[in-house]
Amino acid sequence: MFYTYNDISLYYKKYGEHKKSIVILPGWGDTRATFDSLISALSLNYTVYILDYPGFGKTKFPRHSMTIFDYANMIHSWITDLGLKDSIFIGHSFGGRLLILLSGYYHYDYSNFIFMDSAGIRPKKTFRSFFRKRWYQFLKKIGKLLPKKKRKIYQEWLFQKFASPDYQALPENMRMTFQNVVNEDLSYYLKKIKARVLLIWGERDSSTPLKDAKKMEKEIPNSELIVLKGLEHFPYLERPDWIYQIIIAHLEEINF
Repeated sequence: MFYTYNDISLYYKKYGEHKKSIVILPGWGDTRATFDSLISALSLNYTVYILDYPGFGKTKFPRHSMTIFDYANMIHSWITDLGLKDSIFIGHSFGGRLLILLSGYYHYDYSNFIFMDSAGIRPKKTFRSFFRKRWYQFLKKIGKLLPKKKRKIYQEWLFQKFASPDYQALPENMRMTFQNVVNEDLSYYLKKIKARVLLIWGERDSSTPLKDAKKMEKEIPNSELIVLKGLEHFPYLERPDWIYQIIIAHLEEINF
């Protein structure tokens, strides 16, 4: 099914036909396919909704770049028009960014949220990152002195050397959007979250480290953290049985 938001045809899928619903917001670059196992289990008792973000799956990317607030506005509109505000919301990584804004900016204080290895806290700049940025800028200036025939090869080498794998994998028209998203620090909104939040985190997560989870637990007034020993950034793929049991136990506790 498609939902029209401005110039975007947002693809989403609905599983099950039950009174209570769960909305899953996947991570950056992920689609509904990566959640097949969890969806299959949850849809036995709940209606599950999941979508493809612009540029991934069946949703085409628009002709303009987007910010995290553009994404949040789009998701808020989709949730409102489909009447899903009283759902349980599960957000992994990038999906967690959106949940921070839905709860901290749009004030979904009557909902329950599950943040799974959520992004949203910008890493502090280290001397290494500062030096790396300066070194890149210096090498970029050197490239302008090269003959035109060698300049393109040099620029490609710089790109491969300094750009992150996620950034390199994106088509050129999505790279500005990626920069907009990852450079936005959402820490400000954590204290404004009034909804109940369950934090599920892989102990060995290197993409969104455990220290981020501990900061969220400290800043979000009504939150609880569950740390999964030995797991990394994708616990729902590494141990789907654990994630399902945790979610079901949480839903039973809140009588959902």
